[in-house]
Amino acid sequence: MSYRLKLAIVAAVLLPVIAEPAMARCTRLGFSVNDYGKDGPTKDAKDLLDKYIARWTSERGIKGYRVGKKDVKCELFLDFGFFDEHTCRAEATVCWGEGQTMVKPDEVKAPAAAPKPAPAPAKAPAPKQ
Repeated sequence: MSYRLKLAIVAAVLLPVIAEPAMARCTRLGFSVNDYGKDGPTKDAKDLLDKYIARWTSERGIKGYRVGKKDVKCELFLDFGFFDEHTCRAEATVCWGEGQTMVKPDEVKAPAAAPKPAPAPAKAPAPKQ
């Protein structure tokens, strides 16, 4: 094998490893709501998705994250003419940065419990008269 061919093979193998930028990890999360009307469940699905993302990231020890555009899709669940019910699902991509590792929820340490207050001193019996 020629020197140039060996160099090209080594470069082809090492270049992606060396040049690879630190990449953020991402996942897609969603939350569904079923309620009367369409505006209410749409708003509720977005609000509850925000709360779910905050809880999901905190359970996994993720401190800094970015949330992409929220997409909401609604489907008619019941239609009785005088009222209707929709199921709306809000979804968003959540990414957390380089250097942050996701831990499983069972690996996150629970906060230390507050010390228990000292028991009240026992009252001495009243003297008999």
